[in-house]
Amino acid sequence: MQSTSTARRALSGLGLGLRRFVELAATPLLPADYLDLINPMRAGADLRGRVLGVAHETATSTSVAIQPGKGWRGHRPGQYTRIGIDVNGVRHWRAYSITSPSGDVITISARAIEGGVVSNHLLTALRPGTMIMLDQATGDFTVPHELPRKALFVTGGSGITPVMGILRSHLGELDDVVVVHSAPDSEQMMFRRELERLHAEGRIQLVTRFTRSEGVLPLGRIGEVVPDWRERETWACGPTGMLDDAEAAWEDAGIGQLLHTERFRPRVVAVGEGGEVTFTKAEVTVDAPAGVPILDAGEAAGVLLPSGCRMGICFNCVVPLAEGSVRDLRTGELTSVDPEDPLLIQTCISAAAGPCRIAV
Repeated sequence: MQSTSTARRALSGLGLGLRRFVELAATPLLPADYLDLINPMRAGADLRGRVLGVAHETATSTSVAIQPGKGWRGHRPGQYTRIGIDVNGVRHWRAYSITSPSGDVITISARAIEGGVVSNHLLTALRPGTMIMLDQATGDFTVPHELPRKALFVTGGSGITPVMGILRSHLGELDDVVVVHSAPDSEQMMFRRELERLHAEGRIQLVTRFTRSEGVLPLGRIGEVVPDWRERETWACGPTGMLDDAEAAWEDAGIGQLLHTERFRPRVVAVGEGGEVTFTKAEVTVDAPAGVPILDAGEAAGVLLPSGCRMGICFNCVVPLAEGSVRDLRTGELTSVDPEDPLLIQTCISAAAGPCRIAV
């Protein structure tokens, strides 16, 4: 009888449709697997999406158009979704803001970060036709059904992405919109041409700040560029330091209730003492500095770790702490275990607090 490996080699000369059916005969599958191979976007299947197009917003950022499967429940502008994508045979999950209006096709946009496995794959290797995994949209960085008379959006870097989804959906209903956006320089500003066009048409007032030449705008001085900022309901998204400053400025002004923030990383209120982290199955040991999530330290050393939202919400990064101590970067809570009583931790919001061993 022909072996599975021999059968697979014989597929190389077949068309895609015939190839799939031969694979069905050569690979042990459950009934649902047959349906998934024939129609992966069907209702009732694990939620997937088909990549329809890939466009570069800048030299380092990408927008991906995706056709979700039949189980997709839609999204509200400003929300995000998690995608599961295979890179070098390993499935990685990441969360990205949806930058398109509500509809049958969604767009996610991402800026490639140094060492980022998924963001760089989107930039350089993703092709139309690729099937990816999807989660339902979630998040509360959205505008209310009763829209404000005046709106202010304060963004930095890729923090513009959820705001683009809001603008593309609601701009016709918003009467008075100011967008204050910071980027390293004009060439790295995502959606620059679209935002400048909206400004030229009088549909928004755009204020840009290019930090390499102008420095960071202290949000305690937001009144210098938006004199009536206290009268505006505000949505802010960007680096952690920017959001911390925004929350302080709005609270000091007594209008904290008018500010809505979206964080791509958790607010760090405590740091671990740092220490040596051993990933037991990978047989890798690294020095993890204080305040650096174990997830980041492991990935920098080439250890494949599960992850998703990277801010402690999705619990996709849960792994066993086999020995040692870690500190929750959000609360400062210390967790210690011994080898006889391992405990599950989230690597994206946990830092080493002395030597520890992770069973990955």
